[in-house]
Amino acid sequence: MTSRSAFPTLQRFGKTLGMSMLENFFDIRKDSKELFEGLEIMENPVLCKKWMNQWPVIFLSLKDVDGLSYEEAENAFVQLIGREAARFSFLRESTKLSDVEKKQYDAFNVIKNGKYWMDKGFLVFSLKVLSQLLCRFYGQKTLILIDEYDVPLDKAFQHGYYPQMVSLIRGIFGQALKTNEFLQFAVLTGCLRISKESIFTGLNNFKVYAADDVRYEEAFGFTNEEVEKLLTDYRLQNHFGEVKEWYDGYRFGNADIYCPWDVINYVDDLSGNDKAQPKAYWINSSGNDLVKRLIEKADTTTRDEIEQLIMGNAVEKRIRLDLTYDEINQRIENMWSVLFTTGYLTQTGSETDERYRLVIPNKEVREVFILQIREWFEQVIANDRASTEKINRGFLEGKTEDIQQELTMFLGETISILDTRARNEEKEIFYHGILLGILKNNSGWAVKSNRESGNGFADILIKPKNPDTGIILELKYARSINDLDQVCERALNQIKDRGYDQELREDGRNDILTYGIAFWKKRCKVVVKKI
Repeated sequence: MTSRSAFPTLQRFGKTLGMSMLENFFDIRKDSKELFEGLEIMENPVLCKKWMNQWPVIFLSLKDVDGLSYEEAENAFVQLIGREAARFSFLRESTKLSDVEKKQYDAFNVIKNGKYWMDKGFLVFSLKVLSQLLCRFYGQKTLILIDEYDVPLDKAFQHGYYPQMVSLIRGIFGQALKTNEFLQFAVLTGCLRISKESIFTGLNNFKVYAADDVRYEEAFGFTNEEVEKLLTDYRLQNHFGEVKEWYDGYRFGNADIYCPWDVINYVDDLSGNDKAQPKAYWINSSGNDLVKRLIEKADTTTRDEIEQLIMGNAVEKRIRLDLTYDEINQRIENMWSVLFTTGYLTQTGSETDERYRLVIPNKEVREVFILQIREWFEQVIANDRASTEKINRGFLEGKTEDIQQELTMFLGETISILDTRARNEEKEIFYHGILLGILKNNSGWAVKSNRESGNGFADILIKPKNPDTGIILELKYARSINDLDQVCERALNQIKDRGYDQELREDGRNDILTYGIAFWKKRCKVVVKKI
């Protein structure tokens, strides 16, 4: 019975390594006994005799099937299949193949302008034809391994030729996996579970193992025990806490899983420098477009949910595991499903079969959300020239009500990245960044942040175009909304007591406005005093 299996799982979690393992175990052209020596599978000699290095294997990774146009992507597909077919050049001289079959193999080797060339009709049948030729030669049905099967669809959706790519892949997969009498079985891996209605139409004996399945829950990524052993082997066990904080938190089935790419890279860095700090290895090697799209599309409700995630809380969402790429942007609810299946969110449990409690898995991914939120808010500020100009003019003219009104509106639009447990100093840094982004939109002002002046550091010093004028801002975070007035006064007193006006006066600026600004959540209070 022909079967096909798909393993949608996350980038950098060992999909390609797993497929390479399968290729080495099954491929009839290899002798892999030494490679698998000492592993548990070698304790089953009956299984190894039947399966190990007994089958012809076609192995394709579609990760580089990309292009700004459909024609470029189709050509990338042709080059990939042409190179794979070239591995079996012995077919051309084989006495086991008929003359017609040899001519079919020759169709894989047509070169035009230094590149492989296939017409569209042959391309659709190419994997089926290659599996047939290998079956004829070896007298054994063929195994087909396809890694990153969804990458061409993702790229096609981004570049605007999605329907054409769906049609091509549906044709190739349909011939190779559905009506192929020369196929023993196929295995496919990818990040997104693709709907059967899109590219797998009509396939039978098809089984999908997704991130919430328990059968292969420990097959990808590292378990807690494996990470502990790895760190112990390298005498780095004292770094376990930070490894767990940064790279643990993924939930596959019922297992807690670490991102292996991150763990391996951090151990490598620590091996060369025991003071190395954790980095966002996985995120830096992958695009963050999905998080960006969620934030850009977020309405008020979604922004509140993102804040809950940033604070370490869970949001409950219905997850669809059978989305097509063109459905992702149709509803913001679909974005949650994709963020889950691609690893930006993980589940801590389910209320029903389709509703999950979702959380950000670890510190690395939280940093991604924070980065994208900051970039998004900078764009919000840049696009709202009227409000930023009103705030800047307010600071210049001492119009605290204008500043307060517009700044409160901006705070209402942003997504808070504050942990409720964060120190007040950390919260002040958040608001500091927002205000700096607004002020720096005025190209005629010199805006200095945490500049040393007098007996300490002023939060923000501003030197407007007028050489006689100077502005000093001191920011504070209040414990409650009722403390805003008192905190503003404390900020003004700090400016005076610590002589934050010294640098401005040394610059000849004696017309100085000082502002005490107090924040509490998405509220603010602004008080001005001339000194």
